[in-house]
Amino acid sequence: MEQAAPWLIVGLGNPGPQYAGNRHNVGFHIADLLAERTGVKFGRHRKAVADVAEARLGYGADAPRLVLVKPLTYMNLSGGPAAALSQFYKVPVAQVIAVHDELDIPYGQLRLKVGGGEGGHNGLRSMTKSLSTKEYLRVRFGVGRPPGRQDPADFVLSDFSSVERKELEFLVDRAADAVEAIVKVGLAAAQQTYHTA
Repeated sequence: MEQAAPWLIVGLGNPGPQYAGNRHNVGFHIADLLAERTGVKFGRHRKAVADVAEARLGYGADAPRLVLVKPLTYMNLSGGPAAALSQFYKVPVAQVIAVHDELDIPYGQLRLKVGGGEGGHNGLRSMTKSLSTKEYLRVRFGVGRPPGRQDPADFVLSDFSSVERKELEFLVDRAADAVEAIVKVGLAAAQQTYHTA
């Protein structure tokens, strides 16, 4: 019996300690939590410039397989590793999930969708270009708009505020739940649960 294709879950962010706490790196935090939950560790992949962890969501032979990915190419080139790994693991685009920060959503809110524009997000732009389609899934983690006249690029490359950090662990946990829900019950059912404010 042929094994079902895994789900490719691409947490978007920038490598290196200087970026670790940035709003732009929330995708990495969510990928890290999914690895922790499933008891796997990230390691460098031989086919892509990325840290990868292979996991199962649940137990038994029919438990969905996950390939958790943190591209190490910096945000603007995230698509290369995502495309290389989708080919390596033979993942259909309908099972590719980009997990990323989103300026157009209030802090901590989640929006789940398939396809659509990139909204100025260079990681998504790179994924769309490398995958040659926009029709992959997205888990969008709201970081809100920058205050005053702050440049959005500077805002996403700054750390979460002390007030935001109080809730961050809970919100990342909820975002990881949303990723798991897409895999287990599908996008429409996951949206019903996680699109509440």
